[in-house]
Amino acid sequence: MRIMAMRRFTGAAIRACSSSSGYFARQLHASSGESKKIVGVFYKANEYATKNPNFLGCVENALGIRNWLETQGHQSLSPTTKKVQTVVKLEKHIPDLHVLISTPFHPAYVTAERIKKAKNLQLLLTAGIGSDHIDLQAAAAAGLTVAEVTGSNVVSVAEDELMRILILMRNFVPGYNQVVNGEWNVAGIAYRAYDLEGKTIGTVGAGRIGKLLLQRLKPFGCNLLYHDRLQMEPDLEKEIGAKYVESLNDMLPKCDVVVVNMPLTEKTRGMFNKEMIGKLKKGVLIVNNARAAIMDRQAVVEAMESGHIGGYSGDVWDPQPAPKDHPWRYMPNQAMTPHISGISLSIRYAAGTQDMLEKYFKGEDFPAQNYIVKDGVLAPQYR
Repeated sequence: MRIMAMRRFTGAAIRACSSSSGYFARQLHASSGESKKIVGVFYKANEYATKNPNFLGCVENALGIRNWLETQGHQSLSPTTKKVQTVVKLEKHIPDLHVLISTPFHPAYVTAERIKKAKNLQLLLTAGIGSDHIDLQAAAAAGLTVAEVTGSNVVSVAEDELMRILILMRNFVPGYNQVVNGEWNVAGIAYRAYDLEGKTIGTVGAGRIGKLLLQRLKPFGCNLLYHDRLQMEPDLEKEIGAKYVESLNDMLPKCDVVVVNMPLTEKTRGMFNKEMIGKLKKGVLIVNNARAAIMDRQAVVEAMESGHIGGYSGDVWDPQPAPKDHPWRYMPNQAMTPHISGISLSIRYAAGTQDMLEKYFKGEDFPAQNYIVKDGVLAPQYR
C-alpha cells in the first residue's frame, strides 16, 4: 500500500481546496546566479489576516517571508513576478517551479502526476509537521527532497489533545450546545460525564507529542500506558509515570481513552479498521490529532452510531478541507474541529521554513530530523 494521498480524493474535494486557498510565487536568483521559482500554498485569511501580527500561516502574510525573500543580498526578484498571486490554480506554476511550500492545515496535494509535470522541482517544504499530502514514493523516485519543520508545534498539539480528552470526558459539547440553543437539561449532560482521575489513558505513539501529553496527564492521577516502536529510557518512564505496552492488542482493551500520536505511513494507513476498533473497550473515547487516514472512516462512523466508541475528537480529516457531506461532521458525541491543533506556534514553523530556504539557497543541509525524503531516499520510518 503506497502513500498516494491525492489519489484517494475526489475531484470535487480538490476543487474545494483550490477555491479557498491562496498562492504566492517568487522568482529568485540564488547567490550562484541560478534563477529559482518559489511557490507557496496557504489558506486565505481575509479579514483575519491583520488581526494578529503573529498570524503568519495564511496567504496574505505568507509565513512572513515575502520581504525577507525580496531583501536578501544574494537574491533578487525577477521583475515579472513581484506581485503576490492569489486565487491562482497551482497547476499554472507546476511546470517551472523549483520549490513548493505548503502547510498540513490546508495542504497542496502533490501527486505522482504533478511531480511528473514539475520538471524543475527540487524541494517540497511543509511549513509544519506531516507531509502525507505528498506522494512520498513518487517524490523519492524523482530524486526530490521533502522536508518539514520537525518539532515546531509539539507543545500546541499536546495541549490540544489534553483539552480534547477533558472535553470528551466531561461531555462538554452537548452542554455548550444547550446554552447556544437556549436549553437547560442537566441530566442530558450528566449521564455520561466522568472524572479523568483514575481512568486509563493510552497513547499509540510516544514521540515528541506523545511524551508531552503523558507528562501533562500525570497530575490528573490517570493510569498512563503507551505503545511505540521504541521504549522510553527507564528514568524518563519513571518520571512520567507511564507504562510501556509492547503489544498494541494488549493495550487497547485496557484503555478508557485512546490517543493517536503516530504518523501516517504505508503501515498505519487504515490501521484502526473495524477489527481493530472491535478490540477497544465499549464506550472508549478516541482523540486523533495525527492523521484521519489512520482510521477507517466508515468503521469509525458505525462504531460511533452503535456506541462502541463513546466519543471521538480530533482536527484531522481525509481529505482536507473536509467536504460538507463528510460523515464525521454528523456523528453523535463528536468534538471535531478544522485542522487547528498545531497552528498556535505559527512563528516557529514560519521561522523553520525560512531557515530551510536559507540553507537551500546556500547549498547547505537541513537539520537531519527535518528530512522526510533526502535526495530521493525516504526516512526510515516511511520505508
